[in-house]
Amino acid sequence: MHSNKYTFLFAIGISVITAILLAFAAEGLRPLQEANIKLDIKTSILRSIRETTTNRDTIEKIYAEKVEALVINSAGEVISDGHADEIVLKDEFAKPVADRQLPLYVFNESDSIQLYIIPMQGTGLWGPIYGYISIENDFNTVYGAFFSHKSETPGLGAEIAEKPFQDQFQGKKIMSADNFFISVRVVKKAAKTTFSNEHRVDGISGGTITSNGADQMLQKSIEPYLKYFDKLKNAS
Repeated sequence: MHSNKYTFLFAIGISVITAILLAFAAEGLRPLQEANIKLDIKTSILRSIRETTTNRDTIEKIYAEKVEALVINSAGEVISDGHADEIVLKDEFAKPVADRQLPLYVFNESDSIQLYIIPMQGTGLWGPIYGYISIENDFNTVYGAFFSHKSETPGLGAEIAEKPFQDQFQGKKIMSADNFFISVRVVKKAAKTTFSNEHRVDGISGGTITSNGADQMLQKSIEPYLKYFDKLKNAS
């Protein structure tokens, strides 16, 4: 029978070897993990412009040929390109407004047709909610939207990731007739509101907190880009 010392040392040896093997495996898989994260971001961006393909090569091709990634500041000025994917929105919104750097993606359908894709970050009932919303080049009309979440309740708050909820955003307006920012508001069907149909979508039945989180997320995420949109409108 082995002594307690032998058993103890054997257990330590197995633990050390296992830890080393796991470290090597994690390091070896890191490039694949990073590539998958980037692919997921590209897929989500394209979902906001109603592109539903899941083919990796197709996604990479469309993104490489038609999507331009920019970084803008609070004054609506383009300050960089190429590292938009590295920006963490939560961290930027925690900074003073003047110090924020915000990512923006431009889908160039043609020389005269562009879609401006805004990333969004918010809070649902159980955790983060996030997504992208695309604005047509009238800088008012929503072309499409994509939402996802970390841990919302299936059948309730998790419905923000379902097509019926997301399809409601198509054709909605973010600005009033007198050019005042309203956003697209997420409002429960039975709620009394002054928002007209072109500025509202139906909230999730049984998902009040997630609906409110999505409503706040839309307002907070879209408004910082209005100065950039104004510059483009004035230039044209």
